[in-house]
Amino acid sequence: MMGDVGEPAYTRLQVDERRRQLLDAGTRLFAEHAFEEISMRRIAEAAGVSKALVYHYFPSKTALFRAAVEDATTELQELVASTGEGTAFEQLERTLDAYLRWIERNGQAWARFIQSTAIRSEGQTVVDDFRTRTTATVLAALTGDGQPRPALRMAVKGWLGYLDAAIFDWVQAGDMPREQVHRLLVTAFGAALAGARDVDPEISLEITRRGPSATGRTRT
Repeated sequence: MMGDVGEPAYTRLQVDERRRQLLDAGTRLFAEHAFEEISMRRIAEAAGVSKALVYHYFPSKTALFRAAVEDATTELQELVASTGEGTAFEQLERTLDAYLRWIERNGQAWARFIQSTAIRSEGQTVVDDFRTRTTATVLAALTGDGQPRPALRMAVKGWLGYLDAAIFDWVQAGDMPREQVHRLLVTAFGAALAGARDVDPEISLEITRRGPSATGRTRT
């Protein structure tokens, strides 16, 4: 009787572990090669299983690719989720540091995913959803629950686009330390807010920066 009770949980664990094994194998290949260069047979060989077993868990290469992108964005979303502690700039600096550290560890995989999702609608949908949630997180830190004014919304979205391009260049060139990239992106964020305020003087945000590089209260 006890064996019967324990069997479903054990089987569930096996299923989860096998799916993770296949997902990890696929993720490694997607990080190293273009989507078109990879086959389900190659994924099966990398995982050390039969092609039929890969199809049992993932009905297509596209489904496995989408799952790999979702896995990466879920991990990143957990990193950028706001704790609500500190000022908007403090939250940004803390979140951006965690984000850049993740990129530093997974740079080539991240760059390959960005390139692949640009031409694969399945992955692009996942990435777009991640960017939408990130935009909402940043705006919430700046305005609370209030509706952001159009210039502020546009400035934040524009900065996030700049962030992607700058990080992609950083990963590809590899000629700047993470700390300098962090400072550049934070400075660009401040400039984006100042630009929004210049266009729309009714934007009013209290942002206090504390730390070795900036102190005091800035009203933008």
